[in-house]
Amino acid sequence: MPSDTIFAVSSGAPPAAIGIVRVSGAFAAAAAEALAGRLPAPRQASLRALRDTEGEVLDRALVLWFPGPATATGEDLAEFHCHGGRAVLAAVERALGKLEGLRKAEPGEFTRRAFANGRIDLAEAEGLADLLAAETELQRRSAQAALGGAISGQVESWRAAVLHLGAQVEASLDFADEDDVGDLPYSFYGDVSALADSMGEWLARPGVERLRDGVRVVLAGPPNTGKSTLFNALVRDAAAITSPVAGTTRDVIERPVAFGGVPFLLVDTAGLHEAGGDTIEAIGMDRAREQLERADIVLWLGREGEGPAGALEIQSRADEVGEPSKQAPDHVVSAVTGKGLAELEEDLIARARLLLPKPGAAALNAQQRERVGEAATALGAIAPGTDLLIIGENLRQARVSFDRLLGRASTEDMLDALFGRFCIGK
Repeated sequence: MPSDTIFAVSSGAPPAAIGIVRVSGAFAAAAAEALAGRLPAPRQASLRALRDTEGEVLDRALVLWFPGPATATGEDLAEFHCHGGRAVLAAVERALGKLEGLRKAEPGEFTRRAFANGRIDLAEAEGLADLLAAETELQRRSAQAALGGAISGQVESWRAAVLHLGAQVEASLDFADEDDVGDLPYSFYGDVSALADSMGEWLARPGVERLRDGVRVVLAGPPNTGKSTLFNALVRDAAAITSPVAGTTRDVIERPVAFGGVPFLLVDTAGLHEAGGDTIEAIGMDRAREQLERADIVLWLGREGEGPAGALEIQSRADEVGEPSKQAPDHVVSAVTGKGLAELEEDLIARARLLLPKPGAAALNAQQRERVGEAATALGAIAPGTDLLIIGENLRQARVSFDRLLGRASTEDMLDALFGRFCIGK
């Protein structure tokens, strides 16, 4: 357990009605006594006057005391629920900073201590990071499932099954000459296959990155077909410059947006046409083609049938007389009158739901998918007739992958990257 004690504002950015200053570590009790005079009863809020070392009243606040290890961080924990003004919180932090053994927390340090002290595992910590960053209902529900242990519980179940299978192999190796222990039963290989199939089902699910970053919708087509105007209408903002002059958009413009609680990343691109003598325009078209390769959904505003396979045919500028029409457009829209925009959004929502995790279901991130994939590959190498030592090694590799996923065998660099995503008070 770390020897120093940390503190930070753990509520939202001031000013606010309430500001919470959290203290965690061996000197948390001493810090509470120094500011509030004496400790309140454990887990009971007590109204106290907070004073600095000179005796000046800083604020009247609710003080809470949580003796470890049954706390959020696994350490002794104190909280001061103060008035949420900037000056008040700054004064309380200044007073804490003058106490021996205390220092201000680094980003994510409270959560990192919770992980180090076994209060949460790595999968739950990643779920918490996603929950803090959630901006849509789908993101919140998926992150809450991960934080609640949906991923951890499944991985622990797989790990226990692997340990049970490993015990059978060890018994066959250690007691191969005993009459009561023979070769591995055929059911052993069925259990291995069923375990690998269970992992395959999780690997087949959509990953959390698409939910976190949003379904990527790319607007594409030749110059002056209304891409930027439609883009602005969909994001409800004049994010892209529009002009009747062809070639106004020369770079990629991205904007996150949510339709019906579903996260999207809308991407406006430069017009695609035969390259001319403009170097900058050519670079813009190259970037547009790169975006088409990365797109989850393409809205094609060019001539019918000339877009990428699977693109939605969009007939834009439905309000303008004389605009060329498509024979079988998926959507006819006008960014000026709003015609067809609601129907287009509904279609995008329906298509996105097929690409995203089910509402409330936990989803694996890229690192977790890699670990589960490693374990599934190791189990897939086990078959009747395989040498027992090789089977045992494959099972060990699967267990190690699970340990890495849960944070029982993690590198400091990886932990630094994860907890660096958190704010200072978390």
